[in-house]
Amino acid sequence: QVQLVESGGGLVEFGGSLRLSCAASGSIFSRAVAGWYRQAPGKQRELVATMTSGSTPNYADNVKGRFTISRDNAKNMVYLQMNSLKPEDTAVYYCNIRWLSTSYWGQGAQVTVSS
Repeated sequence: QVQLVESGGGLVEFGGSLRLSCAASGSIFSRAVAGWYRQAPGKQRELVATMTSGSTPNYADNVKGRFTISRDNAKNMVYLQMNSLKPEDTAVYYCNIRWLSTSYWGQGAQVTVSS
């Protein structure tokens, strides 16, 4: 069974930075697509960024140039460096890994950007 635990959320001012971390248990991490999604109040969950097992990144248009996803397969970790944060980035951020037809989710980390 895969478990994902996020850390690093919090409150930050407009233009600030935060780094989210996600620790994965289990043996599939290095073969899985890892990523981050977010859900703001009253909105659907949306893709933020993903990274293949070969470390090819993919970003949502509204975070390109500001957010960077990375992973460390040796440590079963995936990270999201968020710079130039805006109030519209406020959401619960979820770590996700996807292997074959199965998707696993973390419990979420709140990120709040004040104006």
